[in-house]
Amino acid sequence: MTTTAGALDSAAGPEAQVFTARLTGRPLLDSDGRTIGRVRDVVIWPVAGTEPPRALGLVVTMRRRRTIFVPFGRIKEVSAEGAQLAGGTVDLDPFRQRTGEILASSLYGRRTSAGTVADVAIAHPELARNRWQVTVLAVARGGRAMGVLSGHGPDIISWQECRELFEPGPLAEQLTSLREMAPADLATAFEALPQARRSELAAALDDDELADLLQEMPEQDQIRLLNSLGSLERSAGVVEEMEPDDAADLLGEMPPEQRERLLTAMQTVQSDDLRRLLRYDKSTAGGLMTSQPVVFAPDTPVAEVLARIRDRDLPATTAAQVYVCEPPMLTPTGRYLGSVGFQRLLRRAPSVPVGDCIEARVYVTPEMPQPELAARLAAYDLIGVAVCDSSGRLLGAVTVDDVLDHLLPTGGNP
Repeated sequence: MTTTAGALDSAAGPEAQVFTARLTGRPLLDSDGRTIGRVRDVVIWPVAGTEPPRALGLVVTMRRRRTIFVPFGRIKEVSAEGAQLAGGTVDLDPFRQRTGEILASSLYGRRTSAGTVADVAIAHPELARNRWQVTVLAVARGGRAMGVLSGHGPDIISWQECRELFEPGPLAEQLTSLREMAPADLATAFEALPQARRSELAAALDDDELADLLQEMPEQDQIRLLNSLGSLERSAGVVEEMEPDDAADLLGEMPPEQRERLLTAMQTVQSDDLRRLLRYDKSTAGGLMTSQPVVFAPDTPVAEVLARIRDRDLPATTAAQVYVCEPPMLTPTGRYLGSVGFQRLLRRAPSVPVGDCIEARVYVTPEMPQPELAARLAAYDLIGVAVCDSSGRLLGAVTVDDVLDHLLPTGGNP
């Protein structure tokens, strides 16, 4: 499909779309709205299979001409007017282009069978957490002047028409194939790689992808991999993307000084959350629980609950059961009322309040030892159980896979 060029700002699909050349020179704002730098470029990862090329983040020039990389996971908003940080810290190490990465600016002026590239657009698809991707290109055909945005300016074409611009080289292709593996398979393949290639892979993965990899590795291997990243800010960003219970287990294995440095570098909400989890022994319900179960007020309609658990970024075991509580909704919540499995929700009318669907009010205390917890899950045929304090407030939840992860042997096939 080709769109004529008068509509660079409205040509592409339902997602908010930004043309990268127009971002150049625009401000990067901190979470309070103060300008801290200027956008210089956009970093793109090559195409993988049928998926569009991914936009990884922004190259930003700070004061004193320091150039850094800011991943989209750290960015709250991007528009043609610039970008704003979500909060927390950013890595101030100088930007270095990694193997396989493409700078959007390197594509401007490239000649293709479809025309000469004038601009590259990126968008944030609905339901894609922190995932930006290339959508369309602006190309000048024939002898048209590039950059003329009225009259006979560039045409808008799908990225597939210039797919060759986003094909990976041999090393990047190998990294791309590894990135497409399931986390458990990636962890196995990662262990078989030479150390130099491991470092390249870790550098190429996004924070959330590296977090998924870490969660499949023994904790001492996790620590070694984090140490190899060479950046406190990057390490903190990766740990923030881990499931809270896995992150707490990892932090609990670190020397106290290293643990405190990481917690200090994290965003305040995540840091406070992990500090609470670290108070519990790892072999108890409190040490095994996630502090971020899916929680709703009792008057929430079933339709809204189902829409939330459809989020593809929500782990299946987390989405399988939701917890109903009185406000506040963040842990520790108000009084815990009960839990509901997704199958029961599917059988209820969309307008019914979730509080009317409660199946059980079974819960455990955070001090319950792991063997008793496993026995409780088995006795009630539970896929997850609430963890509550002495006042009946929800602190978190333990899913059956959390218990199995700690009961099954590690380091080889059972």
